Amino acid sequence: MSAEAWPVRLTFRKSAGELFAEFDDGVSGSVGYKRLREQSPSAEVRGHGGAPPPQKPVPEDISVLRAEPVGRYALRIIFSDGHDTGLYNWSLLRELTVGD
Repeated sequence: MSAEAWPVRLTFRKSAGELFAEFDDGVSGSVGYKRLREQSPSAEVRGHGGAPPPQKPVPEDISVLRAEPVGRYALRIIFSDGHDTGLYNWSLLRELTVGD
């Protein structure tokens, strides 16, 4: 992945339950809401430096209520289960949607 790859389009596809992302180098892909929620980079999910804390299973029908930009480097995603503390930077979104 190019370190300079920026998202040029992020589309939350409610009917498909996925986030579709296009990057400025022409690469695109998608990730389901459930995986997106499971991979949240928040301390609540990842822990505070040690082993991750036990998590409740993510509901199969999880949805995204809204998303908010955080500066020019990340996106805060608010999920239907109330989780809203993960900041998804562009590298993580690319890894989750494209896989590289």
